[in-house]
Amino acid sequence: IVLAVLFITRILFAGAFNAVLAYTNEMEFCVSCHTMQTNYNEYKESAHYKNQSGVQATCSDCHVPKPFVPKMIRKIVAAKDIYHEIAGTIDTPEKFEARRLQLAERVWESMRATDSRECRNCHDFSSMDLDEQDSYASKRHQRAVEKGETCIDCHDGIAHELPERPDDDNDDGEE
Repeated sequence: IVLAVLFITRILFAGAFNAVLAYTNEMEFCVSCHTMQTNYNEYKESAHYKNQSGVQATCSDCHVPKPFVPKMIRKIVAAKDIYHEIAGTIDTPEKFEARRLQLAERVWESMRATDSRECRNCHDFSSMDLDEQDSYASKRHQRAVEKGETCIDCHDGIAHELPERPDDDNDDGEE
């Protein structure tokens, strides 16, 4: 009877664990934090939200890996967003904007480190018909393949507004 109880307990735990993972991948969960409203409103203006084909990529499609171990790591790392929401570090649009570049660079670096793994769940160079793309896109994608570039190298503002970057030039135009 002890083995049966342990077996049933493990099944219930696995089911509950899976349910929590699935819930935390839902867009409603992602945008439930006040600070994510800025990101959500930007996303609603992107091709990943509304497009001719009706195919929609949600927050987790772009930000949560499908493989289990990378997914767990991402979930743990994402807990910092909840911390910063509670701590008040990014709890207003102004505070969020002040940190937007730092937050975006962290996401971009993660995407580069995985060769834009989440992008490639839907977009993959090997599946692209470059002859059917307009000439600019076709040339850029071919060059990206040749140079070993990844999606985020060119499409860093695809779903969210690009952060303002500090100017390298002096304000008076002199070098």
